[in-house]
Amino acid sequence: MVRIDMGLLTEVTPSPQQPTLDPECHYLEGDAADVADYLLALDAINFGSGWFPTLRKRSRGGRPLSGYFTVAWSFADHVRVAGPPVADWLRQVGTREIALILGQRADHELMNLYAQALRTLGAFLHGRRALDLVSECRGSAERLAGSLAQGMAMFCDRGFYKRAQIVPNDLALAGVARFSDLDRLTIFADNLVPHVLRCEGILVYEPTLAEHIDAGRPLPAGAAEREIRACAVHACELISQRTGIPARNLDTWLWNRGQERAYKERPRHRTKTVFY
Repeated sequence: MVRIDMGLLTEVTPSPQQPTLDPECHYLEGDAADVADYLLALDAINFGSGWFPTLRKRSRGGRPLSGYFTVAWSFADHVRVAGPPVADWLRQVGTREIALILGQRADHELMNLYAQALRTLGAFLHGRRALDLVSECRGSAERLAGSLAQGMAMFCDRGFYKRAQIVPNDLALAGVARFSDLDRLTIFADNLVPHVLRCEGILVYEPTLAEHIDAGRPLPAGAAEREIRACAVHACELISQRTGIPARNLDTWLWNRGQERAYKERPRHRTKTVFY
């Protein structure tokens, strides 16, 4: 269904610039423990791209933001006022509350899933805070990701572990945790990075799949969307091996390119899933 154009792959020249987190859309100005709690909770609800076209989007500079930045910024503003999302609050958060925080309708399907994800995180933490998890994993990004995937079904994205891996990466980018094995992480396989690779001609979809996606029709969870993501992971590993740039940094470079209008105007695959 999907193949990698190896010729075009060798022409990719990614930016070596170190990735950063947007300090306006993310809560980064607090104590390290509070910032870590915010990022862990944000990554617990860092999914829903299949629903994003139906969200009320925030805007900046007169331009609508993506679904992710809408959620991240609204949640950051909540933390700036109400304090960090610690376990006691997470365990009891309801659909209406998270919808109000994010500026969305309470009857939106994604708000119920977000509330479930946050309550599950609260139960998993069992009174601990995000930096306690880092300490328990002894500075290993892989161990932290594995702990999250084993402890919470919504993080258990088998074969990809998109959100489980992005947690240590985000904590490191925020400067609140250090990991000795961070560069062993893969890209954080979603629907945007493969879309950028497809727009560049690196990922080539067979005609039936291409027509389905180009028509804007939802793609069911299953073989096709997993093959798209798997090929994106493999392509980025090959680019990383050739350039020496860690796959996690390639992910940020490609994801940021995907915010540009040219990429947004072309349909990408949309799958309703809790994994991305």
